[in-house]
Amino acid sequence: MIRDITIGQYYPAESPIHRLDPRVKIVCTLLFLISLFIQNSLLGYVIATLFLGCVIHFSKVPVKYIAKGLKPIVILLLFTVVMNLLLTRGGETLVHFGIITITENGLRTSVFMAIRLIYLVAGSSIMTFTTTPNGLTDGLEKLLHPLNRLNVPVHEVAMIMSIALRFIPILLEETDKIMKAQMARGADFESGNIIQRAKAMIPILVPLFISAFRRANDLAMAMEARCYHGGEGRTKMKPLRYKGRDKMAYIFTLIYIVVIFMVGRFVPFKLWVF
Repeated sequence: MIRDITIGQYYPAESPIHRLDPRVKIVCTLLFLISLFIQNSLLGYVIATLFLGCVIHFSKVPVKYIAKGLKPIVILLLFTVVMNLLLTRGGETLVHFGIITITENGLRTSVFMAIRLIYLVAGSSIMTFTTTPNGLTDGLEKLLHPLNRLNVPVHEVAMIMSIALRFIPILLEETDKIMKAQMARGADFESGNIIQRAKAMIPILVPLFISAFRRANDLAMAMEARCYHGGEGRTKMKPLRYKGRDKMAYIFTLIYIVVIFMVGRFVPFKLWVF
């Protein structure tokens, strides 16, 4: 399971998505995630699927690599589907067995919620797969730059978010090493029920926290040794500038948002359901 978590990892490739400005990828990703929650129709999700499929194709990130990152949320996905399926009422009753009642609205809500979660993780993963940590930091700092007038430490906030994102794969790799070392000494993490397996993971937390604090201390000392004092007076080796392809990406995303809005507002209700 540890090896299946791909959050925060960068997938190097030569693709049009990789060459986009980080600000474009951040904004377009946010718009895509918002679009998943502003509509609730089958036709809308078909359009979202086509949009996400085009982005994955142009990013040149393998679909199996993206699917691999969905494995850690399987339990959350199943829990969400079951809860919506059993607790949402309305519409025609499809199944009634004892205290279990499944209605038409419950089935539709559970399916749409599952699609939202999958597309939310896949869309966010494309942004991290195609953007380096430095690029994310520069993009966030540039987008949040107007908040400097309100005395918000934008550079520091962007740096913290970038470091936190970058530390995810490092800590996952460290966890994998600790598990292998303990398994070599007789520890068992695979047998037993889910509660027993969760208890077996407790001895991993102490060395993992010690390693995390040690890495954080080393990073702080390295930044102090290089006279890091925040973003005041700092310049960029590669300043961000919008190019033609970035404007085309914005236009493409805005067209998608307009189509999603039009579908939700003007398409007859009969096309909204299965």
